[in-house]
Formats: sequence, structure tokens, C-alpha cells
Amino acid sequence: MATGIDGLRVSPTDSLKHVIAVIDNNRRQFAVVVDENDRLMGVVADGDIRRAILRGATLDSPASSVMNSTPKTALTTDSSVRIFERMAEGDIRHLPLLDRDGVIMSVATMDDFVHPERTTTPIILMAGGKGQRLYPLTKDLPKPMLPVGETPILGIILERIRAQGFRDVRISVNYLADVIKDYVGDGSAFGLDVTYIYEDAPLGTAGAIATQAGLITEPFIVMNSDLLTHVDLRDLMSFHQQNAAEATVGVREYVVEIPFGVVSVRDSLVTELTEKPLHRSLVSAGIYALNAEVLGTLTVGEYCDMPTLLTDVMTAGKNVAAFPIFESWLDVGRPEDLSRARNEATGSVER
Repeated sequence: MATGIDGLRVSPTDSLKHVIAVIDNNRRQFAVVVDENDRLMGVVADGDIRRAILRGATLDSPASSVMNSTPKTALTTDSSVRIFERMAEGDIRHLPLLDRDGVIMSVATMDDFVHPERTTTPIILMAGGKGQRLYPLTKDLPKPMLPVGETPILGIILERIRAQGFRDVRISVNYLADVIKDYVGDGSAFGLDVTYIYEDAPLGTAGAIATQAGLITEPFIVMNSDLLTHVDLRDLMSFHQQNAAEATVGVREYVVEIPFGVVSVRDSLVTELTEKPLHRSLVSAGIYALNAEVLGTLTVGEYCDMPTLLTDVMTAGKNVAAFPIFESWLDVGRPEDLSRARNEATGSVER
């Protein structure tokens, strides 16, 4: 997705003439200014050079006098979607990717995203729930249609799906289904091909997808439609295939602090005292990759939740893998979650 920095490096003392030569040679209209340890000091784009010349800079001026010393950057661990969004937010065509120490490792360019490689992998979005914890906000709007900023949650998800190169989206609907259908339509407005799965009654996540047996013939993704995340679903599919899994569940670390001192006892004697320990668990993130064969184990019209399906897969002796999600992730299921999402959308809270 990104290019290395060979042919892009200049030092802060290099002349503007040298910077121009580097930019001409690398054909990317861009150079990175680094110190002796490759820590990023700034960037120089062709527009920076033009503005510097208009300010009176000469070809002997040092790169440090021309560079943008506070460029937007991203981490090498950021998902491709997050990188794309950061570039789109700033209307920039080049984004340095840094490690945790500020060392530049590569550069992403907008050209990497203009024509993302398409994938035939189907994505099923679960959008049939009533969103009872968000009532009365969900009295007239299904939860996926609640706005975050100026865009419904579902709209944000669909835009991110398209940015990753997916096209085949199937939305499972029940409660206020027409509101969702009126907004999404056939998906053409989002650059997607959207069809619908209709639940006459709540069937659980797994039960709702039973009708897709025979219609889906390759590994696919199931995702709740109230999730705001920057996870790259292509990474999930690669992980799923590399682990020869029948099913893969996206997991997040969930940490709970026990608000008391914990006492360990054996035979009436205290063996250990721990003050307010942290209990760490991996929890389901509401994103799954499944092989098409799994659908054949389900019964159409019969309730089945995802934990039951995954347990059945394991009982059958097949692999269920866990895909760690460390990217930003928010389940918009409660009023406080919705408030947080809206604050982040307006920049009130650091993402």
C-alpha cells in the first residue's frame, strides 16, 4: 500500500536545488526531511517549493526553511482505512507512516487508494435490532440510522466498506426496515451492490443469515451495523485464510478494575493480597469471518446466536480463530456511546 523512503530522503541542510532534484527523480512530487536516525523533521511537496520561491527563497535556501515542519502523519500500525481518512480529511496526497519513535518507515499516497483493488467477498451487516437501550431515540429511527455528525452510523460503515474495495453488501433488516431501505437503496449511491435479508422475527445473528446458504459460495464477513471502527476487513479475511479457520471472531481486550483488595486464601490462610487488580479478557467485537460451509449447518427460520454457532463449529472439530482488533472501535449501543461517537466526530474528544 505504501512506498519506502528510498529516493525520498533529504536532510534539513540540503539546498532547495537538491530537494527539487530529489522530487524530480522520485516522480512523487514529495520529499521527506529526516535527521541522521530517519526521524521525521518535516516534508516538502512541490507546492511548498512554489510558495517558498514566491516568498523569495533561492535555490541555495536550506530544506529546513522550506519544509512543512508539522505535517500530518499516521502510524504504521494504523489500518488502511484510517490512513485513507486522514489523507482525505486534510486533502493531502502523501502521508508519512511512522513507528512509535517517530522514525519514518514508509509513505502512503492517495494514488494507493484511488482505485482500491476490488474483492468479491460478501459482507453481511446486521441491522434488524430495535436498539432498545437507545430508546426513545430509536422510536422512529433504527439504531444504524442514528446520525453521527451529519451521517448515519450505517452511512459511515458503508463508506468505509467501499473504501476497502468491497462491493457485495447484504443488510439484514427487521425493525423499521423501510427507513434503512429508503436511505441505502440498491447501494449505488455508495458505490456498492446492496441487497437485503428480511427477518420476520428476531432470529439472532446466526439465524438471520441462514437464508444465504447456497447464495454465498466463498468466505464472507458478518458485522454488526452499530460499530464504528477503523479495522481493515481485508486484514481480517487474510488472517482467517492464513489460519485455515472455519470461522474467525474479531476480539478486543476488555479491562475491568476490581475496586477492592483481592484476597487469595488456602486452608484458611491468606496466600496473597492484591490491591485493586485489573482483570483482562478478550471479548467479541461483533465482526466475524465465516466459510460458506457454515451456512449449511443453520436452519432457516430457527433462532441461533453467534456464540452458539461458533460453539457448534468447534464441537465439530473445526478451527475458530481469534483476530485481535487494536484499531479504534466503538459499539454504539448505549446513550453514552452515541455521545462519545458524536463528540469524536466533532473533534471534541481525541480519537
